Amino acid sequence: MHQREVKGILSAQGGMNISRGCTHGCIYCDSRSKCYHIEHNFEDVEIKSNAPALLEDALKRKRKKCMIGTGAMSDPYIPVPENLSNIRACLEIIEKHGFGLAIQTKSDLILRDMDLLRAINEKAKCIVEMTLTTFDENLCKIIEPNVCGTQRRFEVLKILRDNGIQTVVWLCPFLPFINDTEENLRGLLDYCVEAGVFGFIYFGIGLTLREGDREYFYSKLDEHFPGLKKMYQQKYGLNYVINSDNNDSLTKLFYDVCEKHRIVCGNEAVFKYMWTFEEKKGAQIELF
Repeated sequence: MHQREVKGILSAQGGMNISRGCTHGCIYCDSRSKCYHIEHNFEDVEIKSNAPALLEDALKRKRKKCMIGTGAMSDPYIPVPENLSNIRACLEIIEKHGFGLAIQTKSDLILRDMDLLRAINEKAKCIVEMTLTTFDENLCKIIEPNVCGTQRRFEVLKILRDNGIQTVVWLCPFLPFINDTEENLRGLLDYCVEAGVFGFIYFGIGLTLREGDREYFYSKLDEHFPGLKKMYQQKYGLNYVINSDNNDSLTKLFYDVCEKHRIVCGNEAVFKYMWTFEEKKGAQIELF
């Protein structure tokens, strides 16, 4: 871990990342791609030490409240003390100024900030986005080795539901010849139905690979799935989008379950919901 002061933290659309890099070790992570220009070792997480101060200044100056999103590039709950104190400080600022929150993670560490999630949700809208990829716990330990497993994330979804926090599940990626099976998808969908998730972000059955990400992914295939790299190279070459042969049948299953249980499943509709600010009636906002 190392710290760095940055010039800005909040995008024009309300997105932010309080760190760069990650320790979760997910073998498919797109954030490793060279196009993001992370110059340091990916596991040597760069903490944006002045993120809370920058966020405070940005929210003070905003004329119109909006949703604040975080976690798209770097999980906000990387288990580094400096990072965890930063995200809590940022949540306190969001709550104080009455903004909404859409926060994405794979970690159960988010539960330690439940008091702030509830407080934000009382004034505006708080949405927790949880990524699920693999129903099999042993397989999960291979492809997402340094973060809590799927069953624990399922428990987190239920705890959030019981605390009145809306949840959205990123159901991806599905790695061809590894977790692109009906058994896996049904297991994940059953979890989500029971947890009462609001909606899904779903890009089909497959994944994306590009320079930087691809090389790391292939090294892990060699380590854990001998012979599979050659199959990928022969079948997909240097394609960015890697579609599973099971995409059509599993996507039909996905939409059938969503329709049956009335779970929102169109990406456009889910993103629109997550990024639409809603102030709760009677909300009291701190002025100072």
